[in-house]
Amino acid sequence: MHFDNIGMRYGMGSEVLKDISFNLKPGSLHFLTGPSGAGKTSLLKLMYLAQRPSRGKITMFNEDVTAAKREDLPKLRRRIGVVFQDFRLLDHLTAVENVALPLRISGGKGAEIEEHVEELLTWVGLKGRMKSRPPTLSGGEKQRVAIARAVIKRPDILLADEPTGNVDPAIAKRIMHLFVELNKLGTTTVIATHDMSLVEEIGADRLHLQEGRLHMIRAGENTPNLPNLNEEKFDSLAFDSGKLNQNEFGPKVISGDDMS
Repeated sequence: MHFDNIGMRYGMGSEVLKDISFNLKPGSLHFLTGPSGAGKTSLLKLMYLAQRPSRGKITMFNEDVTAAKREDLPKLRRRIGVVFQDFRLLDHLTAVENVALPLRISGGKGAEIEEHVEELLTWVGLKGRMKSRPPTLSGGEKQRVAIARAVIKRPDILLADEPTGNVDPAIAKRIMHLFVELNKLGTTTVIATHDMSLVEEIGADRLHLQEGRLHMIRAGENTPNLPNLNEEKFDSLAFDSGKLNQNEFGPKVISGDDMS
């Protein structure tokens, strides 16, 4: 996954992501950190192809996905597993049925699906909850069902948005180690989190966002004292409005309708 000078804005607002560039090697594990409002969710949306950037180039699976046609996006998305912060499970389906859904959509056969799903749910510690529906599951159990659903098709890339935000510390540690084990199988993994104790325990590199700008922090390094851009003084900057033209306002803004 390669991001090259990415900028992103919603509508005509200011950029929420600014000059983002990084390269994630296949099979790598990274945490995505930063304060609330720094742009973590926006960056994840770009990673799982829910949004297009306003400028720059994203390369995934040896393809320029920023130039991909709309009809080609579903095929690319099937190679990406996503664990959402709010789980997004279907309440009328059992745990087994929720996890099996991606396989059924792609045309898998019933007996093979059930065997594979049950094996995976056992692996994540839900052997006794397979026939339970989401409303009867705890937060940690729902999260593990969501993880199982995200990895059931062995995605090339696994993204998780605050996967431990709704569970107690013991379950959080168990969930995080599930991601580590999945990463050891060769899945490129990015985990957005505020839990720095787990980040330090796992010891992976971090993509750290601060006011829309990215800083790569190696494992074991502390977060640098980054300036608060809102407090910086710009007295030395002078703008000549007479020299501005339409091209200087940046690239065409892509609306949400263009990104589905």
